[in-house]
Amino acid sequence: QVQLVESGGGLVQPGGSLRLSCAASGIIFSIYTMEWYRQAPGKTRELVASISSGGGTNAADAVKGRFTISRDDAKNTVYLQMNSLKPADTAVYYCKARYFNYNYWGQGTQVTVSS
Repeated sequence: QVQLVESGGGLVQPGGSLRLSCAASGIIFSIYTMEWYRQAPGKTRELVASISSGGGTNAADAVKGRFTISRDDAKNTVYLQMNSLKPADTAVYYCKARYFNYNYWGQGTQVTVSS
C-alpha cells in the first residue's frame, strides 16, 4: 500500500532551521508532484510548497526566500528546508503526493517555533 512518512519536525527557536523529510513507498515516486502543506491550530490546511516531477518548484508567499523544497527520486524522498523560522510557522506539516486523481497524504509532523 501507499505510505508517506514525514520526519524532521520538532521544537526550534525563532530564526532557527529545520529540514523535513517525506519518504514515499508504494508509488512510482518520480511521476508524482510532491507538495508540503501545513495546518496551524484553528486554521485551514494551506499549501506551502510544491515540486513537479520535472523539478519545477513553487512556494507560498509567506515562505518564499526562507523555505526550499527539493526531491531525490533515487530515494523516493521529498524535503522541505526551512530557514529563518518564525512563530507563525508553527503547524503540523504534511506531505502529499499528487498525480491526476491520485492523491496520498502523510500523517504529519509537528513543527513548533518558540523561544
